[in-house]
Amino acid sequence: MKTELSQKLGVEHALFGFTPFPAVAAALTRAGGFGVLGAVRYSAPEDLARDLDWLEAHTEGKPYGLDVVMPAKKVEGVTEAEVEAMIPEGHRAYVRDILARHGVPELADGEASGWRITGWMEQVARNQLDVAFDYPIKLLANALGSPPADVVARAHSHDVLVAALAGSPQHARRHAEAGIDVIVAQGYEAGGHTGEIATMVLVPEVVDAVGELPVLAAGGIGTGEQIAAAFALGAQGAWLGSLWLTTEEADLHSRALTAKLLAAGSGDTVRSRALTGKPARQLRTAWTDAWDDPNGPGALPMPLQGLLVADANSRIQRHEVEPLLGTPVGQIVGRMNSERSVQAVFDDLTRGFEKAVTRINRIAGRG
Repeated sequence: MKTELSQKLGVEHALFGFTPFPAVAAALTRAGGFGVLGAVRYSAPEDLARDLDWLEAHTEGKPYGLDVVMPAKKVEGVTEAEVEAMIPEGHRAYVRDILARHGVPELADGEASGWRITGWMEQVARNQLDVAFDYPIKLLANALGSPPADVVARAHSHDVLVAALAGSPQHARRHAEAGIDVIVAQGYEAGGHTGEIATMVLVPEVVDAVGELPVLAAGGIGTGEQIAAAFALGAQGAWLGSLWLTTEEADLHSRALTAKLLAAGSGDTVRSRALTGKPARQLRTAWTDAWDDPNGPGALPMPLQGLLVADANSRIQRHEVEPLLGTPVGQIVGRMNSERSVQAVFDDLTRGFEKAVTRINRIAGRG
């Protein structure tokens, strides 16, 4: 799976794996792909530095990247506490009611509530970049589109390519105009924040829209045959995220959540604002149903919703309250049926790719 982009980055296969888990990112890179560590959960720069140190020690000198979340719109000149003060009391009461109805216990006295979803506040992401550029990252991706111009320039000054996710050809054109190096065409099927266009339609539209810029196909991809299809559509690689959630190296801290993922079908996800305030595909649960209920108050805009529900999500996860327990995941969850190592999943992808290429060559009369 070699392309011009994979050769430029110095990787064997044009297979890019996004993950919040350093062990998964390292395993992907060691397998010959390109591991991309998600930074959104690192509120403290020293925690990101610790895990980048670990990556450096476990990637055998092979390349890896970082994914940050920098919104196009930001709240100027306010602290996290001041942002939290904007949350209406009615929404706080609604959260308390959901938790009470499902009997979700409080955290134990002195127990930390876990990470707070603040990584999409621009200053948090900038603090992450102050750390990241001290490491030999090869790619900086932004999950919410083009980062600010000074961030793009700073990355280029460190010889770091910049990638941005796009959900439409219009988004992709704006990214190209902003000096982005790699466009990730992420379809409706993807986990997390997505647009409205399916991957099979989106990828060739984006390829046509941005000319010679390399495009990665993302959204609902979890087999080698799908990767081959992405190449046929003009992509220079595939961007996979959800597939790694049930690998042995992933650290979900919840057997109940892993079991839900393994049991879920491709129709068991929903695009909901429940987690962050922006539409994000995730497992459908009683929690997403409550926030999508027209009789409820509705989700708040980003970043207010993430701050509102952070403690509640920590309680749900800590006590494994099954009806409410969920996670961002794409429609490919229907193929995630067993726990395997990253290497085993990677090997299946490369075998599937070879099988697809052989089939097409035979159809074309070349096999």
